[in-house]
Amino acid sequence: MNKKFLDTIFSDMCCSDCRADFTAESVKVIRQEKDLYVVQIICQKCGKAFGIALFGNCSEKGRSYSQDELVMEVTEGPEAISYDDVIDAHKFIRSLDADWLKHIPENFRK
Repeated sequence: MNKKFLDTIFSDMCCSDCRADFTAESVKVIRQEKDLYVVQIICQKCGKAFGIALFGNCSEKGRSYSQDELVMEVTEGPEAISYDDVIDAHKFIRSLDADWLKHIPENFRK
């Protein structure tokens, strides 16, 4: 696996904040070992960092991959939390009575 392979993987993805496409400059290799790349994805338009991705040995010897084989299917996540959601949560929390701990599993109470 090489830098070009990593760039190809992220070439059809975009920033979840500003929707700008990732470029080859968006993929920064932090560390490379035998079968492992540690990379960080940074949007070149808004600067949002998408953390670190770890990749193992993703290739077969002597086999190259076409662009179509490398495309990842992106599914939409949940809608962003709205101001109304925050207000509803605030009202719910204020309405809790003295035994509000019953809503929290026992293993998280300490």
